[in-house]
Amino acid sequence: MHNQAPRSDVLAHVGTNLRRLRKEAGLSQEALAVASGISRRMIVNLETGNANISLGTLDRLAEALNTSFLKLVSNPEREIRRLEEVMWRGVGPQSQATLLGAAPARHDTQLWLWSLEVGERYTADPDPEGWHEMIFVLQGTLRLDFDTESQIVPANDFTIYSSAQNYAYQNVGDGVLRFIRSVSS
Repeated sequence: MHNQAPRSDVLAHVGTNLRRLRKEAGLSQEALAVASGISRRMIVNLETGNANISLGTLDRLAEALNTSFLKLVSNPEREIRRLEEVMWRGVGPQSQATLLGAAPARHDTQLWLWSLEVGERYTADPDPEGWHEMIFVLQGTLRLDFDTESQIVPANDFTIYSSAQNYAYQNVGDGVLRFIRSVSS
C-alpha cells in the first residue's frame, strides 16, 4: 500500500503496538520475522523505536500479526476514526501524507490528505486484490502512473481505480499538489 518511511510519532506507536500485538499472538521476534519476511533485526529496532520502516512493510507486519495497518500505527490512547497522523514525508517540506481517519469496513477504510511539491513522486506498493482508491484533487495536477498507462487528474476532478497494481503519484503542475485519498477493500 505504501513505500516511504514515516517520520512522526507514528514510529513510537508502532514500537509499542508491535511488541504488544506480537506477544498477544504468541510470536517470538524470530517467528514474526519468518511470517512477515522482515528481518529479526528490523523487528527488534522497530520495537525499541530505533528504525524507520516503509508503510508497505508495516502492511506486511500487520498481515503477519493478523491485525490491521491501523491497529499497528494508531496511538492506542486515541479513537481510530480520527487519527490525523503524518505517515509519509517527501523530500520537500510541503510533501506529506496525513492519515485523517478510518471507518470499519471489510478490512480498513482510510481517509488521507496528501500534498506533493512540484516534481515530487511517491511510488506505492500494490495492495491486495480487492482494494481500491478514490482520489479527489483539491489543488494542482496529479499524474497517476500505472504499469501500462498514465492518467492526469486536474484540480476539482477525481479518479477511482484498483490499487492492487503498481502505481505512483507525481505532481506535474507548477505549484503544490493537494488531494484527498480514500482507500478501501
